[in-house]
Amino acid sequence: MKKLYNSVFDFILFSNVFIALCAVAQGAVTFYLIGAKPVYTVSALLFTSTIGIYNLSILLYKPQLTNSENRRTRWFFSHHRLMVTFTIVSALSLVPLFFLVSTPSKLLLIFLGLISVAYSLPLFTLGDQKFGLRNIPGLKQFLITLVWTMSIVLLPILEAQDMHLTNITMRDTTLLLAKRFLFIGALTIPFDIRDLFEDRESGLKTVPVVVGEKRAYLFCQFLLAGYVILLFLYRNSGFNANFFALTSTALLAGWLIFKSKWKRNEYYYFFYLDGVLILQYIFLLALNYALPK
Repeated sequence: MKKLYNSVFDFILFSNVFIALCAVAQGAVTFYLIGAKPVYTVSALLFTSTIGIYNLSILLYKPQLTNSENRRTRWFFSHHRLMVTFTIVSALSLVPLFFLVSTPSKLLLIFLGLISVAYSLPLFTLGDQKFGLRNIPGLKQFLITLVWTMSIVLLPILEAQDMHLTNITMRDTTLLLAKRFLFIGALTIPFDIRDLFEDRESGLKTVPVVVGEKRAYLFCQFLLAGYVILLFLYRNSGFNANFFALTSTALLAGWLIFKSKWKRNEYYYFFYLDGVLILQYIFLLALNYALPK
C-alpha cells in the first residue's frame, strides 16, 4: 500500500499535475478577489496549459540523466513514453478550449504561448552557440513570473469581464497584477537556489548564480515584503478576511523559503512551497467563512 501511495504521489508531483492544480487554485483566487464566479473554461485552460508547457520544457531541455541529481528529472525520463503521451494529450485539449474563450483572451494565450516556447527552444544564435530566452542572464525568473501572473490574473479578469461577471477598473487590475507578480516571483527563486550548482556548471545565469545563495534568499523576502506592503496600502475593504488570508499565506511562504536549503529533498519544494499556491485559496475560503462579515 505504501509503495502504491508513493507511486501515485510521485506521479502527481513529477508529471506536473500538482503544479497545474496550483495554477487552477491561483486562477480561483483571482475570481474570488474580483467577486466573480469561476469560469471553468479558464480553469481547464490553466490546468492543461501548465502541464503541457512544463512537460514540454523538460522534454526540450533534455537534461543529462546520468549526471542529474534531480529526482524529478530521473522519474520523468524513466516514464518517458507516458510523459510524451501525457504532454500530447494536454496540448491537444488546448485546441477546443482555445476557441471557447473571448478574442482578448485568445490574443493573451497566443502571446503567452510564444513566450513559453521561446523560453525553452534554442531560437537564438551567438557565435556557434544556440540558446533560448531562459539562457539570457536574469531573464528566466522574470519570464516565468510574467507568464504565471498574466495567466492566473489577466486571463480570469478578461473572461469574467467578457461574461459580465464583474466590473474591475484598470487601476485595480494593475494593482492585482503587481501584487501577484511579487508573490509568484518570490516562490520561483528557491527552485533555482536548489539547482544552484547544476545551473552554475551549465552556464545558466539565474538570480542565485548571479547574486549568490544568501542574497537570493534575501531577495525572496524583499519581494514578499513588497507584496504585504501593497496589501496593506491598497486594502479595498479594510482589514477583512481577504487581507488576513493573503497576508498569512505570504508569511507562510516567507517562513518556508527561509527554511529551504538546496540540500532539502525535492518533495519540500514541489509539495510544500508550491502548495502555498493552493493554500492561499483555501485560506481565503476558510477565513471568509469563519470571520463575521
